[in-house]
Amino acid sequence: MKNDLLDLMPEFDLIKDESLRENTIQVWLDAMREGKWTIDDLKDIPFAPAIGNCAVNLADHTRAVAQISYEAGVKMRELYSGKISLNLDYLVSGAILHDVGKLLECERVNGEIVKNTRCGLLRHPFSGVGIAFGKNIPDEVLHMIAAHSSEGDFIKKTPEAIIINKVDFMNTEVLKYFYE
Repeated sequence: MKNDLLDLMPEFDLIKDESLRENTIQVWLDAMREGKWTIDDLKDIPFAPAIGNCAVNLADHTRAVAQISYEAGVKMRELYSGKISLNLDYLVSGAILHDVGKLLECERVNGEIVKNTRCGLLRHPFSGVGIAFGKNIPDEVLHMIAAHSSEGDFIKKTPEAIIINKVDFMNTEVLKYFYE
């Protein structure tokens, strides 16, 4: 299943630190196992069930947030050379993991993917941190998962968490324009 996941989301390879890359992959595999999802299911899980008939799945959305966050981080480091520091490995890991909790808040019922009862109690930022906690994911990355959505609106965010938050919301708002 690991090779299939890497084929579906090659952005894991943007993480240069081998240990962090492997741990980030393992979190996805653990979430898939706990949520009882297959690789093919990842192509069906909508990234935002609230956006009508959105044709973008969770894997595609995760890829977009990871790529755009990475490119933003690279460009900011280049343009502000010597003035700021960003950890690109943490940034990419956080971007790849930002919505991993969605694998625990949805289920397939009669062939249709729906939100489960857990979703009403523990939205994906919480379940995402829960699934990643204790898996050798740095606290800075756990912070990005927790802070990427509206749940993080009232906490001070690291620069990497700010990038992921803005890229995630930018993607969501653009897709809302086309699908609502």
